Amino acid sequence: MIVKSLELSNFRNYETLKIDFEAGTNILYGDNAQGKTNILESIYLGGTTKSHKGSKDKELIRFGQEESHIRIFTEKNHKQFQIDIHLKKNRTKGIAVNRIPIKKASELFGILNIVFFSPEDLNIIKRGPSERRRFLDLELSQLDKIYLDHLTKYNKILDQRNKLLKDISYKPDLADTLSVWDLQLILHGGEIIKSRRKFVNQLNEIVMDIHSNITGGKEEIHLSYAPNADEHILEQELNQALKKDLRYGQTSVGPHRDDIIFTIHGGMDIRKFASQGQQRTTALSLKLSEIELVKQITKDTPVLLLDDVLSELDNNRQNFLLNHINNTQTIITCTGLDEFIRSRFQINRMFEVIDGKVLVTA
Repeated sequence: MIVKSLELSNFRNYETLKIDFEAGTNILYGDNAQGKTNILESIYLGGTTKSHKGSKDKELIRFGQEESHIRIFTEKNHKQFQIDIHLKKNRTKGIAVNRIPIKKASELFGILNIVFFSPEDLNIIKRGPSERRRFLDLELSQLDKIYLDHLTKYNKILDQRNKLLKDISYKPDLADTLSVWDLQLILHGGEIIKSRRKFVNQLNEIVMDIHSNITGGKEEIHLSYAPNADEHILEQELNQALKKDLRYGQTSVGPHRDDIIFTIHGGMDIRKFASQGQQRTTALSLKLSEIELVKQITKDTPVLLLDDVLSELDNNRQNFLLNHINNTQTIITCTGLDEFIRSRFQINRMFEVIDGKVLVTA
């Protein structure tokens, strides 16, 4: 699986751009705030329909413009695909695959699997549960269209239930309709919980070996899924929380409150007690495990996007990362072609990015 080329029109700071990538390692270098990350963001959006930053569509459109366009040519299993994303300020984005419009984002998933690794990901361990849920949802949505369908419906139902909980405070008769939303919440929530548990278990099997290798066998890591409520007691927990939910006007039980727990040394919570270096090693292990799991499930290699992450890692972690991305198309951003990159990488193509312009330098 590779990205062959990218075309942008009025995306972020790019008026127009056409760039061809090699199957191996591609380096985008230049000073900060020149547009390197914007290129990675557009590729990620082309594969997932979402910004890795969580930005809204209108924020991605070049200042002063009403629309933006992303076109990506990819190759998967010797088949060619053209992905078009049409962003509009005040309307829903348009998506087409091989020039045929699609109605659901789920129809796009699976064509281009992407693993994105940025300095922000190094904080996934020590930040709040919402960051870890976002990690679960972004990856599972790429790998499992059924999961994406359940997640989309669950989030819509959750919004409706929360609105209803607020409305009941001044229209008590509406309480009779609450059970309708509860049944749907339990149905889709239960499927989300089962999928997340399976995914975390699969990831745990991979991450243990990778983490042990990075630390030279000094640390044994364990990932565990921490659901807010198991699927078989979700209905019971929801009923017990009803008075609380009515009081606060929001749903307090369900997979929107889930988390992942990372432990080492037989049970020490990495988020609470580990050093910053241990947390960063865990984040690196997690991302490398993500790549391996995508390979196992799709029988293909994902495209790896590394956004200025090398400068955040020490030599040991850099070496391990570089040794792990062989045979994977990798697009890397960095501020300069220092001796480290020149000596460690087999670089297939280099681009200098200057104020929204991209020059091929090798």
